[in-house]
Amino acid sequence: MLAYPIVLQDDDGSVLATCPDFPELTTFGDDREEALARAGDALQEAIAARIHDRKDIPPPSRGEPCAVLPTLTVVKVMLYQGMREQGIGKAELARRLGWHMPQVDRVLDVQHRSRLDQMDAALAAMGRQLHVSDAPASAPTVAAGHGRRR
Repeated sequence: MLAYPIVLQDDDGSVLATCPDFPELTTFGDDREEALARAGDALQEAIAARIHDRKDIPPPSRGEPCAVLPTLTVVKVMLYQGMREQGIGKAELARRLGWHMPQVDRVLDVQHRSRLDQMDAALAAMGRQLHVSDAPASAPTVAAGHGRRR
């Protein structure tokens, strides 16, 4: 699970939401709930932009409330970070998997609903394996990408 802290501040009748780990993330809402939901959506967009721009994705710092990335996005971040750590580009990943480039682009696209077997294959091509477990929820969070929309 990747849960990033969100800072909420009153701002002339609205609530401003920022994230210390992603300086580019700034959004707002009419109340704290809406601001936190929008921050979750903005976090997904910030992650997508960093992958597109080939920038690092920082580990989460501590703080509450948090925006929690969906599990599939977490796996995509793990794949992306693993590729960066090992110096593997998209072309090399495509070669290892026997895939075309659009397939590789989709497994790195946080908006695309990739299948877990595809994610497993991509991780395996880098010598990695996904392990899944569950735990009781410990703090109030909002799932990124599941915010309220107008």
